[in-house]
Amino acid sequence: MKAIALKAAGAPDQLEYIDMAKPEIKPGEVLVQVKAISINPVDVKTRMGKGVFGRIKEESPLILGWDISGIVTESASEAFKAGDEVFGMINFPGHGKAYAEYVAAPADQLALKPQGISHEEAAAATLVALTAWQALVTHAKVRPGQKVLIHAAAGGVGHIAVQLAKHLGAQVTGTSSARNRDFVLGLGADEHIDYHHIDWSAHPVAYDFVLDTIGGDNIDLSLEVTRKGGKIISIPSGLNEEVTAKAKAKGVDGYFILVQSNGADMREIAALLGEGTLKAHVSETFSFEQMPEAHRQLETGRTVGKIAIKL
Repeated sequence: MKAIALKAAGAPDQLEYIDMAKPEIKPGEVLVQVKAISINPVDVKTRMGKGVFGRIKEESPLILGWDISGIVTESASEAFKAGDEVFGMINFPGHGKAYAEYVAAPADQLALKPQGISHEEAAAATLVALTAWQALVTHAKVRPGQKVLIHAAAGGVGHIAVQLAKHLGAQVTGTSSARNRDFVLGLGADEHIDYHHIDWSAHPVAYDFVLDTIGGDNIDLSLEVTRKGGKIISIPSGLNEEVTAKAKAKGVDGYFILVQSNGADMREIAALLGEGTLKAHVSETFSFEQMPEAHRQLETGRTVGKIAIKL
């Protein structure tokens, strides 16, 4: 089978196309013929030697990627049979090996793909959807009527989080550049804020929950508008104790989360995708042979929604 290995940490030209044997499945796993892959900022960071590179750098060959959608061709699990269309985020934050034509995947990390969506849309609704779900549902336990602020609401995690927060009954504000205002409001956000033109220290609204997908100084700015007793979750900045300390000083429950592969959560997401409550927006689709170009596009930081790779 064809796969893409990372020769060494660095630029997209370190991604190397190789031929290798199909993986052999273990009990509890299924072999998936991959039809679509989704890439995320963590793919780029890991390729550059950051992200989860330290966890998998000794693997050989080192194959990036975690988000897949495809067809089961072999099964060593009672959960799925050959011919089932499945999707999920595989072995995150470990060695997912998704940049390949076939992937050995733990069955308990997958869900059946809803019939009404494409493999590209399904692959795009894995890591980002799990992140949004685990932040808003598992950790923050967002409730109807709460005021929720989603940063980078036009991005991968953000655009799913807006839809999920609305489904949970929250009043949702999303931030983005002005050019993505209509996109964010079209997701269901009640209010849009252009982050280029906002003085958070003078902002009158105190939010019950803030999802920070940017990090850095944005955490401090977010704390300005989180009510005492509220919650802020940061996802991009690593295991940063400063988030917790700064939040505590302001009477806010603040912490970092790292998304985890979870089949039960994937099944919840699949149901919402199937009924149309959630929709992954795929702004660009590349071929498997264009993976370096896809990485370069994601590095621009201007992707609306998600990038998918079609096999």
